[in-house]
Amino acid sequence: MKRLALWVLVLVTLSGCAAIPTNTQPKPIGSKDNKASNTLAAPEPRQNIDPLTLVRDFIEATANPASDYAAARAFLTPEASKTWDSKNPTVIETGFSTVPTSQVPQTSQDKTQTIMLQGNYVGRLGNDNAFVPQLGKLDVPVKIERNSENQWRISTPPAGVHMPQNLFNATYRRVTLYFYNPEFTVLVPDPRYVVVPPATSIPTRVTELMIAGPGDAVRDTLVSSLGPETQKFSDTTESDDGALEVNLTNVGKDMTPEKRKQIVAQVVKSYSGVTSSRVRVLVDGQQILPDQRDYRPSDVSATAGEALLALNANLQGMLVSDGMVRSLADGNPIKGPAGSGAYAVASAAQSIDGSRLAVVSRAGGSVRLRVGELEQDLSEVDLSAATLSRPTWLLSSGPKEPGTEVWTVVNGTSVARVTRSDNGSWTAKAVNVTDLKDFGSISELRLSRDGTRAAMVISGKLYVASVVRNNQDVALRAPRQLQPLILGSTVQSIDWLSQDVLAVSSSLPSWPVTKVYTDGSRMDRYSQSNLTVPVGSVAAAAARQVQVIDSSGLWSASDITDVWRSSAIRVPSNALVFYPG
Repeated sequence: MKRLALWVLVLVTLSGCAAIPTNTQPKPIGSKDNKASNTLAAPEPRQNIDPLTLVRDFIEATANPASDYAAARAFLTPEASKTWDSKNPTVIETGFSTVPTSQVPQTSQDKTQTIMLQGNYVGRLGNDNAFVPQLGKLDVPVKIERNSENQWRISTPPAGVHMPQNLFNATYRRVTLYFYNPEFTVLVPDPRYVVVPPATSIPTRVTELMIAGPGDAVRDTLVSSLGPETQKFSDTTESDDGALEVNLTNVGKDMTPEKRKQIVAQVVKSYSGVTSSRVRVLVDGQQILPDQRDYRPSDVSATAGEALLALNANLQGMLVSDGMVRSLADGNPIKGPAGSGAYAVASAAQSIDGSRLAVVSRAGGSVRLRVGELEQDLSEVDLSAATLSRPTWLLSSGPKEPGTEVWTVVNGTSVARVTRSDNGSWTAKAVNVTDLKDFGSISELRLSRDGTRAAMVISGKLYVASVVRNNQDVALRAPRQLQPLILGSTVQSIDWLSQDVLAVSSSLPSWPVTKVYTDGSRMDRYSQSNLTVPVGSVAAAAARQVQVIDSSGLWSASDITDVWRSSAIRVPSNALVFYPG
């Protein structure tokens, strides 16, 4: 049988950065049934090993998860091995320390000791195999004792697996599952981590995770096309003709042609970063759709809703400068009152389809939100406030449908979603932000262009939350702070580079603009050349240049390795730049 051509992650090391690998390149993976590799006897620890080295070697042995971490269990007493929980590893910084608790030198007569395991937490894997950022100092006592052969063994290990980040990078691989938004109009990424072979078959594990449904953070936000009774009909393997066969059973009762297409799109997209092979979706051993047997990602783009997320090439972006909305193409004011200065615009947002505009206008000592058709008079919303954040539009219902919902933060404490009624009026409704109430003042909020996540700047810190809709009630749930050790409270501006990656600007000279993954697993630094901190505004979108504004003007870059290029458009340092969304 041919071996699967799977994608493994490129390990990228950034100083001080939680660089869990995410990029992929082809590499063949062995079969799950390689039982010999899963049953190798774990080597015994070195003879006469000292306590500090014993604990360090135990932590480093977690790099081999085969046979339920047998290599690490060899460092434990038999009693400790029976009770040690090896599920869901905690990731710690690579530079951890083992420190004695006593200053008295060890003697050969000592029968017990306590060693402190010290360092910093990076994150952990949840029960859903999703990465969860974790804050705090690591300072855990590890008790050891001599066995009958006078060798040190660990009698009280740390609770659970504590895996250094470099070993986690080598042991686990990031895979991106896809599930639908509640309207089944667009597929949304849901990243997870799986152990690399030979301990686990990645294709089969991806299928198992997909069957289990959306991860904990998005369980109330996303939905699966697979029914709750879905199971594997067989392991996911490569067929003799080179296609990856995903064979399911009990996928659901309402198997309309549209539902079958949704299942195919979800499966194919979930394997798009795992295999370069064709994907064959089977139900009880039979192909799921009669008119096509095998699929590639390009075959499912329509059902995946990719057209909903793609920005029209003619929508080149906009600026807010000197109270006017201007075109990013040439810096000239747009037509209508928003471009004439009549509204004294403080910030603005263009709907994803490009047909509508929302602006925050200054009026005396307060601000007002205006919404309406681009280049026309904008209706004033009944939403008085001292401050309103830069607006952000919800995903439209169709590729050419205008936006009907826009969000803004009111006075830094509450969030309003302004919706359009059938008669054309705009009405503000409250978003439940109870889960955010203890974090501080919200200065910026950006909805992802698929409408399922919200990125926020709260007291200068970067947060991401899930958008949960229950009929007419909308809430922001499961908030989590991203990259707190590096970014701290220095974040200035944010935008969505893709469905699960943010572009972030800050006041840090060494991290002026970064790409931050929304599971908190990693951040990549853009070039520092030419920029002056703080970088006050950032605009990003898929297949678009990242645009930023600092004290010297407007700059653009296409990739993290690019040198920032100055724009011919002259803007003040307090100007804002934005793409539709």
